[in-house]
Amino acid sequence: MEAILEKPSRQDQQVASASLYGFALAFAKNGPERNGVKIRIQESGTDITVPRKALELLQFILSSMAQGKAVSLIPSDSEVTTQQAADMLNVSRPHLVKLLEQGALPFKKVGSHRRILLEDLLVYEAKQTKRREQQLQLLANQAQELNLGYE
Repeated sequence: MEAILEKPSRQDQQVASASLYGFALAFAKNGPERNGVKIRIQESGTDITVPRKALELLQFILSSMAQGKAVSLIPSDSEVTTQQAADMLNVSRPHLVKLLEQGALPFKKVGSHRRILLEDLLVYEAKQTKRREQQLQLLANQAQELNLGYE
């Protein structure tokens, strides 16, 4: 698994931004019902059909690059390190290790290193997001009931 963690250069940002217009045109012409999109490689003149999902992912990557954001891709069945998982959850690595040891998140040990399935990490993140939203809604409802002046 390889990640490119450096931010795109200004030139890369400009190329990515210019490419987004072409993607918008391609999606508009092909419609959402088509599974594959035929594209032509200009240098070789070769036509290839690319799954629509792959082009949507490429569009997201280009959009992120145009905004100057670094992008990393991880296959969904892969395992991540505790540091990678902590970075994805925006928590410290020691806090993540505590969560693992408490059983909040499944993991396995490879030697002395802990590994977390990306799928398990994403499920945990989705649960936490839902729980956070519910708690915020509860607080908002209480503020309304107590007439704290929030309108």
